[in-house]
Amino acid sequence: MAETIRGEVLHAVAPDELDEYDLQPAVRDLAEARYLLVCRAGGAPSWLDRLVAFVRRDPIEAVTVVADEPAAEGEEIVVSAEETDVPGVYDAVSRR
Repeated sequence: MAETIRGEVLHAVAPDELDEYDLQPAVRDLAEARYLLVCRAGGAPSWLDRLVAFVRRDPIEAVTVVADEPAAEGEEIVVSAEETDVPGVYDAVSRR
C-alpha cells in the first residue's frame, strides 16, 4: 500500500555514484539505475521548530527514498511510496 512521504532532500546519490557508498545489498538491488534520496521526514522545519527540537533533544527523522527522478539537495519533495523490507527505505511509486 502506497503512502505519501514529504521530505527535504538532505543528500542525493545518482546511479553512477552508488559504488562509492557502502550500501546494504537489499538497498543496492533496489537502487540499481535509480536515485537514492536521503530526506528529512516532514520537510524543512522552521527556525522555531529547529530550536524546539534542539531543546527537546528530538533527533531528525530520516527516510531514504529510491526514485526514478533526481532531486537536488535542499529541495522539498512529495512522493507516493511503498515501504520496502529494509526499515526506513521506501520505493517511490510517483512524485507529485
